[in-house]
Amino acid sequence: MEEKILLIEDDQSIFETIQERFLQWTLHVVRPNSFQNVMDSFIEEKPHLVIIDIQLPAFDGFHWCREIRTISKVPIIFLSSRDHPMDMVMAMQMGADDFVQKPFHMEVLLAKVQALLRRTYDYSDEQTEIGRWNNAIIDYAKGLISFDHQSIELTKNELFILRILLQHVDQIVSRDDLMRKLWDDERFVNDNTLSVNVNRLRSKLEDIGLKDVIITKKGLGYMAITKRGDK
Repeated sequence: MEEKILLIEDDQSIFETIQERFLQWTLHVVRPNSFQNVMDSFIEEKPHLVIIDIQLPAFDGFHWCREIRTISKVPIIFLSSRDHPMDMVMAMQMGADDFVQKPFHMEVLLAKVQALLRRTYDYSDEQTEIGRWNNAIIDYAKGLISFDHQSIELTKNELFILRILLQHVDQIVSRDDLMRKLWDDERFVNDNTLSVNVNRLRSKLEDIGLKDVIITKKGLGYMAITKRGDK
């Protein structure tokens, strides 16, 4: 299957370079018809993954990330020359899956895209559809976790992290192990990205009453704990 990438990038040379390189790996790269109406192209193209620059004509990349997340859980990678840590934090908090800084190495971007596509579209057949933990119900197919008559939606990264932690419930999972499982090769991982995803997952769990169920073991990693005798 030829997977489609929507690249929201106004620099024509960058677009063409990525398009040409990705095509060698059967990745079809398209761009919006208009930077005023990116969502029209998103709905029409139905991409498997989106790459967004922050600085764009009309509206910035954060705006389009928010808009996409209102209707889709498609994987999103930010690609930007902006290097302030808050840019990365904002991107992840809005639901992005990764952040690549310009200037970038094409092989790194390609590796991240391929890993994210595998994790999103090849992984669903391997996992249990419904899980139970601390009296919460986890619907892996829908990316939902429900507890005490409340539900929250998790991103692909958050759901993947939670599943790995629950495979080793009440045991420590090291940051290195999590990063290797998330991105296949830890050389392509930004350490802060993992921290942001774990913190965002914790915050969502707390919002529905699951407080202190994922704890940090300083210098060792993370642990999903059983608080109500129900794994």
